[in-house]
Amino acid sequence: MARQGFKRKLAAIFSADVQGYSRLMSDDEEATVSTLIAYREVFTTVIQQHQGKVLDAPGDNLLAEFASVIDAVQCAVSVQKEIYDRNSELPENRRMAFRIGINLGDVIQEDDRIYGDGVNIAARLEGLAKPGGICISKTVFDHTESKLPYGYAYLGDQKVKNIPKPVGVYEVLMEPGVTVAGKSAIVTPASVRRRKIIVSAVALVLLFAAAGVWQFYPRRPPAAPASVEKMAFPTPEMPSIAVLPFENMSGDPSQEYIADGITENIITALSYIPEIFVIARNSTFTYKGKAVKIQAVAADLGVRYVLEGSVQKTADRVRITAQLIDAASGRHLWADRYDRGLKDLFVLQDEITLKIVFALQVKLSVGMQTRLARKTTPNFEAWSYYVRGYSQMMRHTKADNAKARDLFEKAVDLAPEYAPVITALGWTHWEDAFHGWSESRQESHLRVVELAKKAHSLDDTDPMLHALWGAIYLLQRQYDKAIAAGEKSVTLGPNQAFPHFLLAMYLYHTGRYKEAVALIRKAIRLNPYYPSIYIELLGSVYLLMGEYEHAVGAFKNLVTRAPHRKEGHIGLAIAYIRLDREEQARSEVAELLRLFPEYSLEAYRKQARWIYEDTAVVDSGIEALRAAGLK
Repeated sequence: MARQGFKRKLAAIFSADVQGYSRLMSDDEEATVSTLIAYREVFTTVIQQHQGKVLDAPGDNLLAEFASVIDAVQCAVSVQKEIYDRNSELPENRRMAFRIGINLGDVIQEDDRIYGDGVNIAARLEGLAKPGGICISKTVFDHTESKLPYGYAYLGDQKVKNIPKPVGVYEVLMEPGVTVAGKSAIVTPASVRRRKIIVSAVALVLLFAAAGVWQFYPRRPPAAPASVEKMAFPTPEMPSIAVLPFENMSGDPSQEYIADGITENIITALSYIPEIFVIARNSTFTYKGKAVKIQAVAADLGVRYVLEGSVQKTADRVRITAQLIDAASGRHLWADRYDRGLKDLFVLQDEITLKIVFALQVKLSVGMQTRLARKTTPNFEAWSYYVRGYSQMMRHTKADNAKARDLFEKAVDLAPEYAPVITALGWTHWEDAFHGWSESRQESHLRVVELAKKAHSLDDTDPMLHALWGAIYLLQRQYDKAIAAGEKSVTLGPNQAFPHFLLAMYLYHTGRYKEAVALIRKAIRLNPYYPSIYIELLGSVYLLMGEYEHAVGAFKNLVTRAPHRKEGHIGLAIAYIRLDREEQARSEVAELLRLFPEYSLEAYRKQARWIYEDTAVVDSGIEALRAAGLK
């Protein structure tokens, strides 16, 4: 008799149950059921986030399937870490520990149910797992060994119930480690492993295995450890990382924006995570196109980890390679290569970001995992206009701002619901209003408000949108509203330097100088190759605080970094007069007039009145400059 309605498929099967469930029920049925319901919701949420599907959840058991074994194992680790944290809040006798088994096998599907040895093996693996642990079959291990930042313990070939042949079993250690197929996991410290390389035959096997795994990646040789003593900044206690610009391997300079855009998107996604310290794009892009040593980059930027990679686009496909290096030890923590269709580019960026997070052993809340799966446009052409426009806008000139606006408008035409590009377009009009680059400041101001409202209606979780609202309120001199918007932008983007700088500016205008200094210094730490406007604001804050020596140091730095700008000489002249160093003040005014022969006290008055609402501040500056010889 012909069978109908059945179909076969290859799937990753995920099976879980509660260890000691009967004892828990015997002790307190209601508490056990309540905890089980809560934990089952955790399972369901995390499984869905990893593209899995819950098939059945009878009693204390749960069965799910995944199209990818990578997703299945990452999901299992995330679940176990979340359950572990939640258990810490419960009395020891009420804690609920799950065992998870994962197998890759051929199954029969009937409606929403699956059958076959593939399912049975997953259930048997679950029974072999420790409470709070994960066991996987050798077929799963073969697919995940070099792709996930975990260690594995080989448990041997296990004879399990109702399965004719023994099953190769591995325990997932959920922490970085080195494993050789069919051997016990090696999880000793890196320093011990290096010593054993010389004398251990096992280590030789490891080296050959590693060569096979990494041969696809054009990697630099292992980096020498970065010296903590030579760090330009103290390294943060949390994991700290710099993402170097990905290299364009296509041979076509016109494709450069793809590599730049991927780099920027990864930096942006990481910057949302409070538990990670991320160097700003402006600083890491100073290394673009340069042959650099990882340990030198880490020392310059004061970070422990460095990510580097490459991008190659051919027709409608893209190949991306990436590797994460621990500069403190010189070891590679993780590397991978991806060959995907261009339509998968944005999903791939998210996948790389999560791999970095897992390699750094940072635990993400469910909410943060959801946020990292950020809303983006599926329109590649719109994204390409956005990326190129952003690079133009960052040059902060009238001509580049106009070019950026043209590119952003093209992106909006193609993807009118893409909130980030609408926000970026708003910033170009704000720049026009602030600098007086447009024919009408008022029209530019009205346009930026219109765009900010549109972006807000689409996605109110973008730090740069709230930073834009703060900048709008600054133009309106509504400083309390500006501060509230700035605080929101810093909360949403705890590692984004520009929102920190903008909030400092708003606080500066309300006399909260100490808070402003702290924020500027945080912005400088996040962006060590910071724009000159950062140090200009710092010097201006010190002037109003009456800390004139500090102001001198800041404005000297500004003159060195941006000798073509008049603000450094103006600030120094005012600070020197306040310190009764008239000769040095007059020297700065002389240099100012050499660079800008037409500059006058009236020009300063117009410039300062645009910045300062308090006329006393403007008059005080004019008095100091007059004493320094400006007319």
